[in-house]
Parts: sequence; C-alpha cells; structure tokens
Amino acid sequence: MAAPNIETIVSLSKRRGFVYPSSDIYGGLGSAWDYGPMGIELYNNVKQAWWRWMVYERDDIEGLDSSIILNRLVWKHSGHEDTFNDWLADCRKCQSRVRADHHFVRVSQTDEGRPVFMTTDVKCPSCGASDWTAPRAFNTMLKTRLGAAAEEDPNALVYLRPETAQGIFINFLNVLTTSRRKLPFGIAQMGKSFRNEVTPGNFIFRTREFEQMEMEYFVRPGDDERAHQEWIDACHQWFTTLGVSADNLRLYEQPKEELAHYAKRTVDIQYRFFPEREDREKQWDELMGIANRTDFDLRTHSKKPEDAEGKRLNPDSTEDLSYFDEATKERFYPYVIEPAAGVNRTVLALLMDAYSEKINDKGEKRVILKLHPSMAPIKAAILPLAKNKPEIVGMARAIKRSLQPVLRAVYDDTGGIGKLYARQDEIGTPFCVTVDHQSLEDEAVTVRDRDTWEQERVKVAELPEHLQKRLAS
Repeated sequence: MAAPNIETIVSLSKRRGFVYPSSDIYGGLGSAWDYGPMGIELYNNVKQAWWRWMVYERDDIEGLDSSIILNRLVWKHSGHEDTFNDWLADCRKCQSRVRADHHFVRVSQTDEGRPVFMTTDVKCPSCGASDWTAPRAFNTMLKTRLGAAAEEDPNALVYLRPETAQGIFINFLNVLTTSRRKLPFGIAQMGKSFRNEVTPGNFIFRTREFEQMEMEYFVRPGDDERAHQEWIDACHQWFTTLGVSADNLRLYEQPKEELAHYAKRTVDIQYRFFPEREDREKQWDELMGIANRTDFDLRTHSKKPEDAEGKRLNPDSTEDLSYFDEATKERFYPYVIEPAAGVNRTVLALLMDAYSEKINDKGEKRVILKLHPSMAPIKAAILPLAKNKPEIVGMARAIKRSLQPVLRAVYDDTGGIGKLYARQDEIGTPFCVTVDHQSLEDEAVTVRDRDTWEQERVKVAELPEHLQKRLAS
C-alpha cells in the first residue's frame, strides 16, 4: 500500500494512545504534544536502542548529561546569539509571514554566514502575490531569567539550550581527564532542546520542545573525512535495523550554500515524511544530520586561540580545550564529527513506516502497525477467551506475570477476542497469547502472529523461550 500521510498517523496516535495534543482541555498549545501510554514506550525504545548502539556496543564512546540551562557565555562564544536564526519574509500584500529558507532559493551566503536568497517570482502561498520584504533574521533561542530579582537584573538573561552539542564541547576536557581517553573517541548525550520555531507544525515533525540524540566524535585533523564517511554509512544502517525501509531513506549532500559556517561537509539522512506531495523532492526531509564541524567548537570555547593581531578570541574562557598527543608530542584541536538525530522525528518515521492495512475474512479494513519487535511498545498481549471463567482468567494472569520479567506483556479482557486482536494489531503488538478452555486441559495456549495472523499452539512452560526466540528473529 502507499505510505500514509501524517494526518493518518495523527488519527491513529490519538485513538491508540501514542500522542495527544498537549493542553487539549484548554484549547491546546501550538506545536506541543504529549506522549501517551503507547507513545512513551515507543519513545523510550528509540532512546534505549540508540544508547545501546552508540555507547554500550562500542569501545570508544562515553556518555554525558549536561544542563539544559548553561552560562550565557556558552551561547555567545558558540555563535548562537549572533547566528542561530531563522530567516523571515513578509508578503507586502497580505502580510503573511514565511520562512525564507522554505520558500526562496538560497543562492549564497556572506562570510559571516548570512544567507542570501533569491525572492523574485516566488508566489505567496496565501494570496499568490510576488512582493516580499527583504528576509530578516529571527533568533530562535528561547529566553528565560534566573534569580530572585531576575526582572530587574540585566545579567539574569539565560537561554533554554537549542541543542545538546555545546554541553558536550564545554565538558570535553572533563571527560578526557576522567576517562583517560585517546583519539579517536566520542561523547554521546540525549536530552531536551528548545527552539522558538517560527513555523512549527506537521505533528511531531517540527516542535518547539524536542529531544535530541547527539554524539560528538573527536578525531585527529586529517582523519576527519574518513571518520565522517564511516559515520554516515553506520547511521544509515542503524535506521534500517529499527525497521525503517531503505526505500524511504536517502542521503542528501548539503550544497556549499546550505552548510553551517563551521561545517566542512554535512550529509543528511532524509525520510519520505510527505509522500502525498506532488513534487517528489519535497516529499523528503531531514531525519538525521551527520556533520564535519572541523575544530570550530573546541577552538571557540578555548582561552588560547588568538587573532592575527595576537588578541585572544575568547577572553571569557578559563580552559584550553586542545588535545596533547603523547605519542607524537603534538598539541592540536581535534576535529569533530557529529551524528545528530531527533527522537520525535524518529518516532514519526517509525509510525509512518510501520503503518499498513489489511482486509479480514469479513471484508473489513484493519490497521496493522508492523513495528520492528524491538520498537513495539508491548511485546505480547495475554487474552482470556472467557473473562467470566475464573480458571481461564487466573491462568492468563499467571502467564502474564511469568512473562513480565523477560518482556513487556499486558493482560487485556476488555472486549471480544476479535476486538482485542484488532486493538493489539493497531498498537503494533507482535504476538497475542489466547488462553481458552482447552488450555485448562493441555497446558497450552494459542499464539497469534500480528503480521500474518497465523496461529500455533505452544505449551505454557515453553512460552517465554518461544516468544523470546520469535522476537529475536
């Protein structure tokens, strides 16, 4: 079947407890969403899979959790105060506001990183006119204030972090010293970030509050291009291990005019989030970015670098974040390779990729969420065929308790068996285990496969091992 649009996923998500509109009883809040019982399980499965792959299964990555609110100087010297901008333009006829990078052609950028757009002959999506104001910068960092006298104190201004990466860079020396690492090595972090997006929307695709999975991989200059390509290949492969179809993934090489001013090269892994769009190129958008950030970040946060006149570029820093290679007796600033993905967009891609429909023997359309077993919120649902039979209910509850230590299992008797199957199909449960009258005699249950609807009898004593093998395969 054709890939679903986002509206289809929105309907499924609210109906089955994946994602709810936030503050819904008060009219909602634009671009804010709450993860329900099924959604938070999927959300956490993504994070656990990333952390396991990135940290536990490698020998060269350490973990970190830095503060959401950092010293304002971090954002000054990282360049965010000056350059972390969306570019806006207004239609002179109807005053509609658009993101310049979404509607105009970016033709170049200045030495300071300011983009230059071609605005001629671009029609307003609201009124069709082609008369625009000049694109202007809008800084997207969310501001707040700290302290008891915050309103009166001009120095109380701070930001909610717009990315987790800077927390890693300012802790580079701490991790290097305590872990006694040698290049190449990485520091991984997951956490919430905040951006005052001008045009949020498309469900959880673009929100002002979101969670990132980022890793900064520090390498010797000269080894950066090889390491960058290795991470591009590895990250593309990782998404397929989560069950994302390779047909819905592609690599996008950012052209020079789109690169961040510090980047040597950036490759995005894109997903087909918008299959309904007629323009094929507009069907794709970023799922993950893998950037070669050069040595910009460690240099800009260090006290030692100087300009051509010998003036310190960062008079506020107290540390030099350079690296000393004991083997070669060289001191230098490592280059950084950064794979960065959003948990929210990964969840959306998984829901879209898993969505399928099937006609049952009564001619009814049924939704099946064919999530990879590792991503499924529930691995097995235990269903009593007759909830008014204490012996069957007791046996079903006992089976659920026996499975709970080894996999996520639930007990459900809130409907007829057909409706229970349909509910579990829609939330992506790989297996339903039915306890019936015969189970009381032969100590066996019926195991139903979500994707094929095939059923088999399995002895209760063998059920945990049987399900674990099926899930692993």
